[in-house]
Amino acid sequence: MPRKATPLFLARRSYRRRRLMDAARLLPLFGIVLIALPALWRPSAEGVPEAARGLIYLFSVWAVLVGLAAALARGLAPAIDAEEEAEGSLPDLAPDPLAAGARTARPPPKER
Repeated sequence: MPRKATPLFLARRSYRRRRLMDAARLLPLFGIVLIALPALWRPSAEGVPEAARGLIYLFSVWAVLVGLAAALARGLAPAIDAEEEAEGSLPDLAPDPLAAGARTARPPPKER
């Protein structure tokens, strides 16, 4: 009797997080290719250097890479926080006032 093949199921959240991580890994390579691309441009037939066009291109590529990196970081931030919390390495932002040995803050005495 053949076994029924169960479909491979991946949770959407973990699948998307892994694809974002893959994109974050490939972003520097993509940036290197785009930044090196002006080296392949042919000089103009007029003999006039086109430095302005090259600088505008490089600035545009830089701005797009910064935007993509920010979007990827924003998408990966919850996953990174969840991993740090699971490992116990996420520091407490506020001390627990009910913790043993915690002092209570008293207002200073009023002067007469």
